[in-house]
Amino acid sequence: MSTVSKDRGKKKGIRRLFKSVHYSVEGLAYAYKHEQSLWFHLLATVTAVCIGLLLDIKSIEWIALILALGLLLTVELINSAIEAAVDLVTLDKNPLAKVAKDCGSAATFITCILTAIVALTIFIPYIIELLR
Repeated sequence: MSTVSKDRGKKKGIRRLFKSVHYSVEGLAYAYKHEQSLWFHLLATVTAVCIGLLLDIKSIEWIALILALGLLLTVELINSAIEAAVDLVTLDKNPLAKVAKDCGSAATFITCILTAIVALTIFIPYIIELLR
């Protein structure tokens, strides 16, 4: 039995790598131009980073914060991709299209809540200390 590789016929090398990076940047540019939620999450990310700098949080806290914020932006991008793929298949009201879009949105919502918990867990002790 022979196996089929998905890489068969694909170009490889440094040019392919640069093209992949270029496509990723195009995806980011599109999302930031057309996805309102991504702007909100980007604003929250910049705000959290500024607060972290002002409070001079520890290295391990930076790691947790950056991972949580990065995960939030990643899930939002995946949600946008799901929405675009569903719209590509059908613009009609379809119960399965609704499920796909709602589940993608729910994933973003849950990640947003978890990111807020991480940020608050890091920032609140510093803020309490400042208020003393």
